[in-house]
Amino acid sequence: MTAVNIISGILLVIASVLIILLVLFGDTRNSGINSAIGGSSDSFFGRNSGNTREAKMDRITKIAVAVFFVVALVVNVISAYLK
Repeated sequence: MTAVNIISGILLVIASVLIILLVLFGDTRNSGINSAIGGSSDSFFGRNSGNTREAKMDRITKIAVAVFFVVALVVNVISAYLK
């Protein structure tokens, strides 16, 4: 195993565990049809929803998924060229 394989494997495991934990601890939302249509609220909480704990967890989850996807893609491309 090369150093790239080891580092990418570690990154994949960390990203996987992080995604699992964030999804398990995340708040389940049953917003109904309003969120499907794209309705927004002009209340104080609607405008400042990006500052909540759930919004931060959503942002971290999206970053972890992007890292997982990119690392998995890079590992596959590198392994294809090394054969």
